[in-house]
Amino acid sequence: MGEIFNLDNKFFQGMNKVIDCLLLNAMWVFCCVPLVTAFLVALGSNVILYWAIFWLTFALMGPATVAMYYAVNKVIRHGRSYVWKEYWYAFRSNFKQGAAAGLIVAGLGLFMALDGYIMYQFALDGSKWGALYLVFFVFILLVVMWSVYVFSYMARFENGLKQLLKNSALIAIANLPWSFVLLVLFGGAAFLVWILPPLFLVVPSVYMLIANVILEKIFVKYMSEEDIAAEQERNQEFYN
Repeated sequence: MGEIFNLDNKFFQGMNKVIDCLLLNAMWVFCCVPLVTAFLVALGSNVILYWAIFWLTFALMGPATVAMYYAVNKVIRHGRSYVWKEYWYAFRSNFKQGAAAGLIVAGLGLFMALDGYIMYQFALDGSKWGALYLVFFVFILLVVMWSVYVFSYMARFENGLKQLLKNSALIAIANLPWSFVLLVLFGGAAFLVWILPPLFLVVPSVYMLIANVILEKIFVKYMSEEDIAAEQERNQEFYN
């Protein structure tokens, strides 16, 4: 009977992780409210200023996503510290670099989307050059795939912005099969939110948790033996 009410049993540990995921998702959504609002406004307008404001909101999405990955890996995966504390710590400490990376990735993606839209209009008018919209669509997918690595890499390694963007791209290319899996999972998560918007309150953190399992197996290949040993020692308390 005592085991049932033991807070250290598997049931309560699992419930704690569920609650942590919901809390983490809520903090990420809170940071992304300006982005969603700006997107909805820009979507119903052709005013360039609104789209420029939408792009600027990615300055919040960048560090918010870095913080989510950091908290997932440290707290939810390895039971160290608390979600609230680690999320805002990572958000503050990575804000400048995360904001810059968010603007760069979003700027590139929006540029590809604009070119793709223009080419699609040409295709509707019967121009043979219009078929190039498919090329830009592929480029957008590559940017999305790259972005998954950019923010996750930033949460795990310390580099300058230029080196960070470069290393993320190289790692994504070097692990292309897994990169494709991450992209498919991202597409599936986005589709779920599209058809059932309330899932936005839980799907991002679930996706990040699954992505973390994959990405950590990739990142460990680029860590020194000393760093791996030190991290295993820090995580040991969770497994005892």
